[in-house]
Amino acid sequence: MTRFIDVPAMSRLVQEIGVAPFIGALAEALREDFVRWPDFDKSSRVSSHSDIGVIELMPVSNASRYAFKYVNGHPANTGRGLYTVMAFGVLADVDTGYPVLLSELTLATALRTAATSLLAARALARPDARRMALIGNGAQSEFQALAFHHHLGIEEIAVYDSDPRATDKLLRNLAAFPALELIRAGSVAQAVRGADIVTTVTADKAHATILTPEMIEPGMHLNAVGGDCPGKTELHADVLRRARVFVEFEPQTRIEGEVQQLPPSFPVVDLWRVLTGTAAGRESAGQVTVFDSVGFALEDYTTLRYVHAQAEARGIGVEVELVPRAEDPKDLFRHTRGDGGARALLRRVA
Repeated sequence: MTRFIDVPAMSRLVQEIGVAPFIGALAEALREDFVRWPDFDKSSRVSSHSDIGVIELMPVSNASRYAFKYVNGHPANTGRGLYTVMAFGVLADVDTGYPVLLSELTLATALRTAATSLLAARALARPDARRMALIGNGAQSEFQALAFHHHLGIEEIAVYDSDPRATDKLLRNLAAFPALELIRAGSVAQAVRGADIVTTVTADKAHATILTPEMIEPGMHLNAVGGDCPGKTELHADVLRRARVFVEFEPQTRIEGEVQQLPPSFPVVDLWRVLTGTAAGRESAGQVTVFDSVGFALEDYTTLRYVHAQAEARGIGVEVELVPRAEDPKDLFRHTRGDGGARALLRRVA
């Protein structure tokens, strides 16, 4: 049987654990898997692009588990009353190939993206970082804000979105966290002025320049989350040229990340190497660091294994018969007769 986690079940799981504790625990689970990076069979995601969006499959595996995520990115969906990003995923047993979990990943992806941002910032941002700018106030923004507030000591966040309604929504949702000071900025430049950490989570499928060189201050850590497909960027190329850039899976980031603007010889640093101590992270207080985050399948594997463990422990979700029962593994045809036919056949054999 396969445990099935739909949106109501995931919502219940997040409510029982709490948003901030969920993100914190997931960040620790991500660190555990990132330091075991060589143990995983990895590849870039398989993408199907159209003029208005992308649909992707993201696989990864180790010796015991296989995982994949189906995910889309359609910026125009909000005009149709739909989410820009939607996802679901599967966790399977490598020894048998049987799926042990089928789960929604739309909500969970927002949580894991925030957890990955937190993981990177812990390794790369200045330890005294207290002020953050959040550019793009859409579906992922609250998760990013709470991750950095609760787990990295961010006390003040300047927020900006080209759509004022998105910022209205963000301020409304975060009103329940009075210890976090939120400042509504009138422009990107105003928001990032004096920020220790800048997170960009915009959705347009275009070569945008949300951050330009004159906005960057010494010691900033840039968390570039929104750029995640060919033809989509958020940072001016000169911002990258003047910074130390960190990536998840370099072959994928070269195609989809901010560094797609630069030649293949441009140096980047694998985040997993920083976490294992085999590569340096921030080299000085005044250095500008960039986490060129595109989202990698290992992060979804971690999320699925964490959700599976927590759902089992808490009795959340239902068991579904996603794979036929194998009373006779050589007889698949019996399932064409329905359960009644299968039971009659078993009685005759007995």
